[in-house]
Amino acid sequence: MIKVGVLTSSRADYGIYLPLLRTMENDKDVDLKIIVFGTHLSKLHGYTLSQIESDGFKAFRKIESLLLGDTPNAIASGYSLTAMKFSEFWEENKHEFDVVFALGDRFEMAAAVAASVPYQVKIAHLHGGETTLGAIDNIYRHSISLSSSLHFVSTEAFKNRLVQLLDNDHDKIFNVGSLSLENLVAMPLLTIDEFQKKWDIDLNMESILVTVHPETVAFELNEQYCTEVSIALEQLSANYQIVITMPNADTSGMIYRLAFEKLGKKYENIKVIENFGTQSYFTCMKHSKLMIGNTSSGIVEAATFKKYVLNLGDRQKGRLSGENVIHLPFKADKIITTTQSYMGKKFSGINLYYQTNPSQRILEIIYEHYATV
Repeated sequence: MIKVGVLTSSRADYGIYLPLLRTMENDKDVDLKIIVFGTHLSKLHGYTLSQIESDGFKAFRKIESLLLGDTPNAIASGYSLTAMKFSEFWEENKHEFDVVFALGDRFEMAAAVAASVPYQVKIAHLHGGETTLGAIDNIYRHSISLSSSLHFVSTEAFKNRLVQLLDNDHDKIFNVGSLSLENLVAMPLLTIDEFQKKWDIDLNMESILVTVHPETVAFELNEQYCTEVSIALEQLSANYQIVITMPNADTSGMIYRLAFEKLGKKYENIKVIENFGTQSYFTCMKHSKLMIGNTSSGIVEAATFKKYVLNLGDRQKGRLSGENVIHLPFKADKIITTTQSYMGKKFSGINLYYQTNPSQRILEIIYEHYATV
């Protein structure tokens, strides 16, 4: 029997975790406990705990620590509050787990992991070794890696980078590919009719999926960036249906949120969704002609659906990307003309992040390192 904890703080990491959660749930020798916090518990961000529960999982513990503001002070205070609440959680539950999974690079994830260090909790980190120069997530990701005992990366390049960062050998770092791509193989997506019935959005129309998050390094430029994106989407909506998903809880995120809500109210062809959930998001990606934004889903998953992605700005700068990713500045005219150039094209290359059965490989490695009799 192995006692496994999973830290999930947002819709984004939960969607990636899902195949691993299913694999562990179906293994009688795994005692799975899910710790839910962050935007999962925020009604402003869609209260995505309900998605976890509708998928048949239960929260072992719900930890509320997210502040509603998006200023640097609010983010720093949210980090501090999360670390404080998790210090209490680890104090009470440090013996409940043989290993605890942490994924990605969110500030609240980094805070939860930082609080575990004095308690010597064994952390297994997913998606370490990556680089996003336009987001302070880079710092949080590396801090999680430095606090972890085991590492599961998505490419060989990220494994090599992590070896350098940790200044150790390869025996605790495993290249398993991207967990999220396992979703695309295993998850039944909605039909166009099912999607329309659920969301009142007709994907028979030529559609563009838009997911834009704030840049958190040069956060003072977000107002300018948001204006450029809004101008582009406003003009593109004359010819295409624009489907926008709302940004994460990051510094200056409210700037984009308010602008997108305004566009959605003004233009019938612009649809704004708080949170699709994994199945509907991938369904929309599959049937859209193109993606615009600066999200990791454009870097990792879009190539599997043979979609071109217009990646805006520097948020994902430094992250390994395929030939389907077109890098652009936050300039309305560039976004419009490049969109028009790529709307009729289909990507024919491979996905650099794909490997078979990553969840099963991860579980086998966990057994080797942490299973107890």
